[in-house]
Amino acid sequence: MPADNTVSRSLHDLGLATWFGGSLMGAVGLNGAAAQVEEPKQRLRVAIAGWNRWTPVNLAGIAAHVAGGAVLLGANKGRLASQQGVAQATVVKTALTGAALAATAWSRALGAKLNEEAGQVPVEGGTNPSIDTPEDVAKTQRQLRLLQWAIPALTGAVLVLNARMGEQQRPAQVTRGLLGRLRQGRAA
Repeated sequence: MPADNTVSRSLHDLGLATWFGGSLMGAVGLNGAAAQVEEPKQRLRVAIAGWNRWTPVNLAGIAAHVAGGAVLLGANKGRLASQQGVAQATVVKTALTGAALAATAWSRALGAKLNEEAGQVPVEGGTNPSIDTPEDVAKTQRQLRLLQWAIPALTGAVLVLNARMGEQQRPAQVTRGLLGRLRQGRAA
């Protein structure tokens, strides 16, 4: 009887959904809502407070995604070695996940820097400086503005790749992939 990976697949997928959805909501909702605060010197504080509340949930989602993915990788090592296309998809997915992890860590470090150093400075929004924003804060905000879109783009790409990898598990795809690998071996 084959092993059931429902728990690890659920951790993997729910963790990724949390990471993707939270980062997209933060970029659109939280940072956008902070710009609506009437007092310009309170806008950054509101954005930082929201992101600080989200951070533990985001960390748990990322940890669940990575842990579930590690278990799935071990469970599918036979397909990884023998089915054409699976190794390539796995390498791309791992690279995208690594880039998303790096972008998330960089974003968190920049957010912590703002939290520690910015104080109550006037800004347009969580990631948008005003003409009165000190240059060091403005520079950090501009970096965060890029990262707020890079993270959902990277995690969204992982979601799309997950769909592709799910299709690779269909019986017809497995058969085609195994036969393709055998043909490659004979040609070599």
